[in-house]
Amino acid sequence: MKTTVEQIDRWLVSRSETQVLEFKEAKNQYDNTKLFKYCVAIANEGGGHLLFGVTDKHPRKVVGSAACNDPMGMASKLFEHLGFRVDVEDVAHPDGRVVVFHIPNRPRGTAYAFEGAYLCRIGEELMPMSEDRLRVIFAEGRAEFIDLAAREDCSEEDVVRLLDTQEYFELRERPYPSARPEVLSIFTSKRFIAPSDTGYRITNLGALLFAKNLADFRGLDRKAVRVIVYEGATKAKVKGGKDITDRKGYAAGFNDLIDYIHGQLPASEEIQTALRKTTYAYPKKAIRELVGNAIVHQDLNETGTGVTVEIFDDRLEITNPGIPILPVDRFIDENQSRNEHFAATLRALRICDERGHGIDEVVSHIEAFQLPPYFCRLGTRHTTVVLSRYKQLRELTPDERIQAIYQHCCLRYVNNRITNNESIRERFGIEKQNSSQASRLLNDAVDKQKIRPLDPEAANKLMRYVPYWA
Repeated sequence: MKTTVEQIDRWLVSRSETQVLEFKEAKNQYDNTKLFKYCVAIANEGGGHLLFGVTDKHPRKVVGSAACNDPMGMASKLFEHLGFRVDVEDVAHPDGRVVVFHIPNRPRGTAYAFEGAYLCRIGEELMPMSEDRLRVIFAEGRAEFIDLAAREDCSEEDVVRLLDTQEYFELRERPYPSARPEVLSIFTSKRFIAPSDTGYRITNLGALLFAKNLADFRGLDRKAVRVIVYEGATKAKVKGGKDITDRKGYAAGFNDLIDYIHGQLPASEEIQTALRKTTYAYPKKAIRELVGNAIVHQDLNETGTGVTVEIFDDRLEITNPGIPILPVDRFIDENQSRNEHFAATLRALRICDERGHGIDEVVSHIEAFQLPPYFCRLGTRHTTVVLSRYKQLRELTPDERIQAIYQHCCLRYVNNRITNNESIRERFGIEKQNSSQASRLLNDAVDKQKIRPLDPEAANKLMRYVPYWA
């Protein structure tokens, strides 16, 4: 357990404060109540380390701490107040004394509380955990939703009648086996079906992904993706009765679903020589990523609701059940799913992108089409992502401009590219002679603390920017 000076130096240069590392200067003292809360929050997030005597902003440095001068006594106090053991260690760093708190992971199926609150960290803030997240934690000891039976007592014939087994092999770009037992063996290994005393049971995972008709599985028909097309910018009237529900499983029907959504989008036609060219309001790849993300990150334990795609004249809204685990501001640079095996299966089937790249792709396509930034709206039990139609820069609201710059800066940062006046001009199509306009946009985002200068002392022409959390 002993922490070395070398280990502390490695922690100092880590990319950011993560779910397993927290730094506090605590030069003279630190409030015990706040310490107790941080220990609870870090334990709830998987355990990790809290360091006193280190600055929490880049470039981090050891400044030394006089707090917690009795590590063994503090360890006893922590156990008394929290009910779990936290080891406390003194490290004599050349630049000053560092106190390291080694915080364990919470037990499976359990969340720790302090003064009645189940705590977690959102950015640099300590916050109560959402009801959605607590339900996931408390359900850890039980069978996952995807492994529960969607239909029992199925024969071999029932399995291939109810599930689109052919589509699985097409998505995997593999030949369809010549013998049915091989198909069933592969579906069993993927947890789509499971043997039982009376044949097979089709799991929720198998039905959700490959059902030929979700209505054949009790309780799953409401999880089918619903697409509604409205007239105008409100929900007052459905356009031509276009309110459809895709009855196929997510994997079996995904490509057809995306084609249908894309075909309902506002479009314009241009005649080039003898050919007509149709231009759609939104990039198809961005829609594919957002619908895939909504399917992957939905709360499968929510009943009576599913993913909904709503198409208006001026925007596209994609809603999924559940509140995100990650802060909305961190969608571009981080990725965490509440349904890890479900997500991994959909990634293997190429329904959604690899971990941490989906929203990156969305922002890339938004910028290529010079669309307004995407917007995320959180309800009490649902998450909605909004894509808006093209607007000129002067038509964007101040919030849209700042959010566009923030998303641009995040995208550049995760791709090891710099954000500066030139990149902002490119993002908004601003002419070089109007570079002062790009500078004002950057300054507005800095004032709102969405981005910050990498080196505040740099000359204007050399000024580079990073997201506020970088």
